Amino acid sequence: MNRDLARHPELERRLASLLHGGTWLGCCVIGLGLILQVLGGRWFPAAAATQVVVAGIAVFLLLPILRVAVMLFVFLRERDYRFGLIAAAVLTVIALGAVLGAQMAGAAGGG
Repeated sequence: MNRDLARHPELERRLASLLHGGTWLGCCVIGLGLILQVLGGRWFPAAAATQVVVAGIAVFLLLPILRVAVMLFVFLRERDYRFGLIAAAVLTVIALGAVLGAQMAGAAGGG
């Protein structure tokens, strides 16, 4: 067994729970959106059903970010500052990428 992982059993447990629960949540939200699309026209507008599916996809996109955030929290709480700094750097890169991507998309779309 890798010694670094053995040092952080709580981290492994939390990450497993996060990913397990997040996967189920994303699947359920997408499934609900698909059911609404099948029922669409009678009770629900198709656009609302599509937005529910998009929300489920967003859950899947957020899982890796939440994973890094949990890692940062656990590393700092355990005073493992080296890995905490790495996790903070990864979150910073993700945030900068999101901000720059949003600015570039806004500039390309004309505002």
